[in-house]
Amino acid sequence: MKSELTRERWQEKLTNELQDNILGYWQKNTVDDIYFGFVGEVRGNGEKVAEADKGLVLHARILWTFASAYRWRRDEVYLQLARRAYETLNARFRDPEHGGLYWMIDVQGRPVQAKKQVYGQAFVIYALAEFARASEADAADALAWAEDIYRLLEKHAYDPVHLGYVEALARDWTETDDLSLSGKDLNERKSMNTHLHVLEAYTNLYRVWKPEGLRAKLKELIDVHLDKIVDPAAGHFRLFFDDEWNSKTADVSYGHDIEGSWLLWEAAEVLGDEALLPRVKKIALRMAEATLEQGVDDDGGVFNEFDGSHLDDSKIWWPQAEAMVGFLNACQLSGDRKYLEAARNCWSFITLRISDREGGEWHWRVTREGVPAAGGSHPKVGAWKCPYHNSRACFEALERLEKLERLD
Repeated sequence: MKSELTRERWQEKLTNELQDNILGYWQKNTVDDIYFGFVGEVRGNGEKVAEADKGLVLHARILWTFASAYRWRRDEVYLQLARRAYETLNARFRDPEHGGLYWMIDVQGRPVQAKKQVYGQAFVIYALAEFARASEADAADALAWAEDIYRLLEKHAYDPVHLGYVEALARDWTETDDLSLSGKDLNERKSMNTHLHVLEAYTNLYRVWKPEGLRAKLKELIDVHLDKIVDPAAGHFRLFFDDEWNSKTADVSYGHDIEGSWLLWEAAEVLGDEALLPRVKKIALRMAEATLEQGVDDDGGVFNEFDGSHLDDSKIWWPQAEAMVGFLNACQLSGDRKYLEAARNCWSFITLRISDREGGEWHWRVTREGVPAAGGSHPKVGAWKCPYHNSRACFEALERLEKLERLD
């Protein structure tokens, strides 16, 4: 389908969505005035679950979001919310005995799941680096803490034999059999998802802290993605692995593919290794092409997953956000306007079907026909329903649209 959306109108819509429907929702509805930090769950109908446990990823992503929002617009409310998330992570999630942070705590601040999930530690690094970029007053402390977590991951989670990082460790950083991120993930030693977000975290950390050791680790992580995780012929990520990088599933996650395409390019750009850039560019464009050809519906929405025989054609909020950015990135890299049109179509799908104009924020999931889950059964806020994918998509799209010379 052909969109007539102009650059100026698109930027205006993005700004309104970001400021009012995303940031405004989290500002008004998620501060926990009963206990601390931010509420652990808000149901799809808007009901707050006061006693819900509080997730590490949720609070880290809130920190990243409002730190980034403060860099975008110097609104003191954004800085206050970022600082609230930072203080909650520091006072409630931080493990005073073993270092790192708990995966899940209750409303009394007691650890419910004390394991050291590498994915969660990485998101804290990502958020702390953003906070250091946003707030000069907090930069030294935030950066020192990020460096500390980085060193813990390198000491305990890194695989010096086969490269990469194990999924999780026990509270004291010893081995654990409880590896999986969630009930839907395989309980394997390594995953694409964790490595993608360690890459993302180290990229942001390298923006503000540039020791040679981190530079080497970031370069190695890019190579691991290209050599072990991406299937270059298919243009898809492999998802789960054993220690030796033997793939454990043939499933395809279209959202992760298109997200990874632009995060890999971002990492290579921040690293600044001129010899690596052409290889990353080729892979990034192959992944964007595969997603566009196989994972995008006629209405511009992105399908969820394909398991080799069955397509999950529902459309979840975060792949839509990542697709808009990933296709804009592919347009910038290739000059091919089909990716610009794909990004516009994805944005149109978001505004028509994913953005909740009545309740605020975005619906978790809609059917292929664009109908939200019955009865608001999926949360608006939760351990995995956070403001990071959709706010970041708006930040990124606004910045990238400024760099595109023309949209026709």
